[in-house]
Amino acid sequence: MRPKIIVVGSSNTDMFVRVPHLPAPGETVLGGQFITAQGGKGANQAMAAARLGADVTFVARLGRDSFGQESLKTYQMEGIRTDYIALDDTTPSGVALIVIDQKGENTIAVASGANARLSPQDILAAEPGFREASVLLIQLEIPIETVEASVDLAHKHGVQVILNPAPAARLPDALLKKIDLLTPNQIETALLADESSTGQVDRDAAALRMKYGIKNVVVTLGSKGALISGSHELTVPPFPVQPVDTTGAGDAFNGGLAVALARGENLPEAVRYANAVGALATLRAGAQTSLPTAQELQDFLKQNLGDAFHSPGGLLA
Repeated sequence: MRPKIIVVGSSNTDMFVRVPHLPAPGETVLGGQFITAQGGKGANQAMAAARLGADVTFVARLGRDSFGQESLKTYQMEGIRTDYIALDDTTPSGVALIVIDQKGENTIAVASGANARLSPQDILAAEPGFREASVLLIQLEIPIETVEASVDLAHKHGVQVILNPAPAARLPDALLKKIDLLTPNQIETALLADESSTGQVDRDAAALRMKYGIKNVVVTLGSKGALISGSHELTVPPFPVQPVDTTGAGDAFNGGLAVALARGENLPEAVRYANAVGALATLRAGAQTSLPTAQELQDFLKQNLGDAFHSPGGLLA
């Protein structure tokens, strides 16, 4: 049976420009290739999970414009359930402007548009989707009251909650105390640890866990892999690749993590799987265009880990 995941979050149209180097404040840099693609953290994570074979329901709000219609069509073509995507008649769809340098690093500016109007009422309308899911995956490019409503509804139906606290923001204590798995990067970890922050990611993650009663915190470390802070601390190593574009790699990681956990894999194995998804996503340009299929990921894992990856008694048993 395919794992059932519900993703609540943002949907944007991404506009990319490749440049020799990222511009400094006030600097104009003449770029090269221009690309338009689907994006938004919620949509990226929903797409990542769907490409890996999960049964994904996406809850979002789009403008009733050409960007929104194209996004909706794309999600449906990818097999994502769009029953609970609302079309807004008064607000345009979200857009993101992304500049990428020769090393694959990027800067991003976002106009939220209809994402800012995704409401708790939209979440309540999606209750049948929550009832069927085993994992909720959610981020912070939508109003915080909508995040809170989603987490509350997930708890009502016994759905595991994964919160990717991005973009970085301070969050209500009551919300953090309801999270099963938190997936910040290093900057987000330090911000959430707040006055408890030591500047050391392992200690900050442990402080977060203890303060809010979060069972597990998984900190993404980019090219250094990921840190699991739970009953035991473990650094899960990365898959070495030469990145073309890091846009959306964190979203790919989170989508992969949700799929693995919804399948019932233990956390270290799920994080290693997610590391592989994130690594593959850096090998092509774009957030959604770079996301690997289940077959591509299987081939990649065989090349890097062999059959021991999933075998009982293998690397992760």
